Amino acid sequence: MNMENEQTQDSAQKERNEENTEIREMGTLDLGNGHSEHGIQLLTIIGEIEGHEAVSGNTKATKYEHLLPRLAEAEEDDKTEGVLILLNTLGGDVEAGLAIAEMIASLSKPTVSLVLGGSHSIGGPLAVSADYSFIVPTGTMIVHPVRSTGMFIGVIQSYRNMEKTQDRIARFIASHSKITQERLVELMLDSTQLVKDVGTMLEGEEAVREGLIDEVGGISDAFRKLHELIRKKKCDDTLSK
Repeated sequence: MNMENEQTQDSAQKERNEENTEIREMGTLDLGNGHSEHGIQLLTIIGEIEGHEAVSGNTKATKYEHLLPRLAEAEEDDKTEGVLILLNTLGGDVEAGLAIAEMIASLSKPTVSLVLGGSHSIGGPLAVSADYSFIVPTGTMIVHPVRSTGMFIGVIQSYRNMEKTQDRIARFIASHSKITQERLVELMLDSTQLVKDVGTMLEGEEAVREGLIDEVGGISDAFRKLHELIRKKKCDDTLSK
């Protein structure tokens, strides 16, 4: 009997160690297997969004080559019924951020995002890519034009390419939230809010009023909404059969 107890404890400890490694290395966690009413995949987007070039060793970063396979796995895994995305990012690589956002938006599983701290710059598309978005009351979102790391743009083609990239971002945000593209561009080009820069910082309630985020709330609200969306999808799937 003691041997059985020891084996059970060893198995539980091994599972905890694996979960801790997954959180530390990937910023993800499977909340199924008895931990949740439904099979939920937790994804965190923390720090800088890392693209094709690695960020400095002292910078916290989310690697898109880690998240994309995890999102593909969530789509194909029958045990995964929904995805919860937690965000606290200052932005980063535009192409990598848009790639992650497009993947989230294209999932057939219900998705909910929660902005904790901030979701700035390319974090905007990431926050609105989910089916439903939350922001904590003290959370912030900063929208601003696309930059080129402080370099002077002396070639008109480069400027036009940046304009196209900015238009891609604005169209994505507008198509996945309640804000219009015209209003978003207006906020991006505001020269009265940010010191030495143009753009707008929106706090929790302001982000909701502008239609960028669906609702002010916290982790319990995000879980409640995700479970609601999962139950609705199951019901719709049953009726369609």
